[in-house]
Order: sequence, then C-alpha cells, then structure tokens
Amino acid sequence: MNLLQETIIAPATIPGTGAITVIRLSGPEAIRIADGLVRLRRGSVAAMKGYTVRYGSIFDGSRHIDDVLVSVFRAPHSYTGEDSVEISCHASSYIAGEIIRLCIDAGARSAAPGEFTERAFLAGKMDLAEAEAVADLISSTTSAAHKVADAQMRGGFSAELKVMREKLLEMCSLLELEIDFSEEDVEFAERDRLALLIEKSRASIDSLASTFREGNAIRNGVPVTIAGAATA
Repeated sequence: MNLLQETIIAPATIPGTGAITVIRLSGPEAIRIADGLVRLRRGSVAAMKGYTVRYGSIFDGSRHIDDVLVSVFRAPHSYTGEDSVEISCHASSYIAGEIIRLCIDAGARSAAPGEFTERAFLAGKMDLAEAEAVADLISSTTSAAHKVADAQMRGGFSAELKVMREKLLEMCSLLELEIDFSEEDVEFAERDRLALLIEKSRASIDSLASTFREGNAIRNGVPVTIAGAATA
C-alpha cells in the first residue's frame, strides 16, 4: 500500500501542562475525517476555504468532548503539500487522546516520528537540508542555535550547495570536452577556466567543511572539564 495515500494524525505540540494542544491531520482523507468529527455552528469543515479557522465542537455520539478551533489547509498550500487540518483543543491528555482515537476510528493512522516533515520533503516543499533543519529549529535553545537552524531552513545552506553543484557540473563538461578531443590536434581553450573552477570549488568545500565543527558546537554544546583543587 502507498503510505502517502494514508491520512496520518499526531499532536503537533509537546504534551504538557500548557493551555492548548494542536492535533494535525494530513492526507487525502483529512478534511473528510475532520468534517465528520467537528460540528460547526453553521456550515461544515468540508466547505471551509484554505487558510481559514472556525470554531466548533467535538462529540463522541452524544458525549461532548471539547470545544475546538479548526484550521484548514488545502493542497498544495500546506506544510506537507497535502490536504491538512489542525484541531486546537484544550491541553488535556485525555481530550487529545479521545480526538486522536475518533480520527483513527474514522480512517486515519498515527503518524510515525518525523512523517509530516518527510511528506513535505517528498512533496517538494523543502529539500533534505531544509527538512533536517526543522528538528534543529524546534530543539534550539539559544540565539546562535536558532540563527543557524533558521538560516538553513530558509535555504541558506541549500543555496550554497546549488552554486557548488553548478560549478562541479561545469567542471564535468569541460573535462568531457578534453577527453573527447584528447586525440585530436585541438587546443583546449578552457583549461584556465577549468583550473579556476577547481580552485573555487575546493575553497567552497573547505569553507563548508570548516563550519561543521562550529555548527556542531552551537547545536550540541562544547564539553568542558572543570579541574582544580577542591576547597573546604
């Protein structure tokens, strides 16, 4: 079975004692499932336009579960590129669990860790470097860590890789030209260009490699040994 044809659900917020929990549905049946679950005062979830929020209530039969806010994001204009619905309920683990159970009973399944971001990557909403930056942004606890993750998620690292890839492709084309005419009495007029590309590519690679240690220190911290004589 194609997993992308399944509709997935999971809390989008960390469980705790906050006021609100956000539950995310994503997939081809997300709007249908939410439409059957949430009762709006007028209209329906299925009739909602993308990027709109409505107030409603969730019942299990005649039993009231919670009053909620429902946000609709229609494909491809969502985080995952699919039809998505976010349900904001009170931050009770019982309430969130009941809403998730009702959605699963209606045809959704629990999302695997990172599956929303995986779907965003597969849909072309972000590249691999940007997808990896999502976790770093969420876990950032300092201004420096946030700055690095935010720049990467906005495509800063990807842009550098794109420029480097273009240089390497040009190098390959020049090398293939040299090989194709290596046995002929033809002057290879682009050797200076090739040498310059090699020099610039090596400099770019060295620059990116040198940032790894700094980025790793910002992300994970630096082990520090505290040594000295103990005093009373």
